[in-house]
Amino acid sequence: MKIVADRNIPFVEACFGHLGQVELFNGRDITTDRIRQADALLVRSVTQVNEALLRDSHVQFVATATIGFEHVDRDYLADRGIGFSSAPGSNANSVAEYMVAALLEIGQRQGIQLAGSSIGIIGVGNVGSRVAAKCEGMGMRVVRNDPPLARATGEVKYRPIDEVFDCDFVTLHTPLTREGQDKTHHLADEAFFEALKPNAVFFNTGRGSVADTEALKNAMTSGRLGAVCLDVWENEPNIDPGLLQAVDLASPHIAGYSFDGKVAGMIMIYEALCKHFDLSIEHSAADFLPEPQVPVIKLRDQGTLQGSLHEVVQTIYAILEDDAATRKILTVPESQRGAFFDALRKNYRTRREFYNTTIHLNTSNPPLSSILAAIGFQMVQPDSKF
Repeated sequence: MKIVADRNIPFVEACFGHLGQVELFNGRDITTDRIRQADALLVRSVTQVNEALLRDSHVQFVATATIGFEHVDRDYLADRGIGFSSAPGSNANSVAEYMVAALLEIGQRQGIQLAGSSIGIIGVGNVGSRVAAKCEGMGMRVVRNDPPLARATGEVKYRPIDEVFDCDFVTLHTPLTREGQDKTHHLADEAFFEALKPNAVFFNTGRGSVADTEALKNAMTSGRLGAVCLDVWENEPNIDPGLLQAVDLASPHIAGYSFDGKVAGMIMIYEALCKHFDLSIEHSAADFLPEPQVPVIKLRDQGTLQGSLHEVVQTIYAILEDDAATRKILTVPESQRGAFFDALRKNYRTRREFYNTTIHLNTSNPPLSSILAAIGFQMVQPDSKF
């Protein structure tokens, strides 16, 4: 068997190597010629998988190690009888932890108390539902908006978008769809931003084109928004430099790039490929996850509740490092910025999820302990010996 894979899928050669020959390429360099004799194609989000790529190939199975699959023409695959798999939910916790770090950072900068504040979540699938749970764990009031889920379930917890507009924070976690009843392309347009509560804080970690760049820039210029945090951008990797300069927190589409999430996505498509070709499964995620970088944090409960949360989360995920790295795009020539953006993703550091770290508190603090557990940390009883 010959497998062509995006080299940005971690451990892909070590995991799939026992199945046959594995050839690695940068995602944007996967071409028709390079997959012509391949039996399987493994990609991430930057490779457009469609008739133009596959029509002269021998590919029988395609998988994307991502939760989204807008870059894959699934109708074409089905017409050709080509198997397909994605990795739904694999990086959902990673994105939710990114949102926790971003919320705490914005709260710290602007003196906003998250507890008691409201957050509107547009799109409450694998990612949005985890964001909702962590926000509620921090004492926020969550307004969930998801029209397809509202119709499918009839549950009253899914609210009209007008209720989102009244929230202190608004975050997008939808797929990108360009037509139909629930079209999300440019969902956040001029009318959307004009409807938001004055000084609302806006986040997008879903898909760049769900927000209209010009409308977002106009909303910032007019002073309607209190802050903006973007992980995804229109026209990646050639993102708008003016928008990058204007936002409060920036990152290069890495919210879902925890090491745990990437390994989980790789294992999901590995198992799917084995099932498709009726091959034995020989690996699991445990084979590839190293020991955590910060296994234990001994926290002295001396500050405010939110300040203590910020301290712990920043120890595990220093989101400002991503912001600083992303802004360096503005320091390189325009012709090199797209490649720089891609390199930030390709060479992203190892970031572990919160569950890998156990928190020791020096005093009993039920509220702090409860919140830390709710956002994903392991907790132990107060330690009197440190």
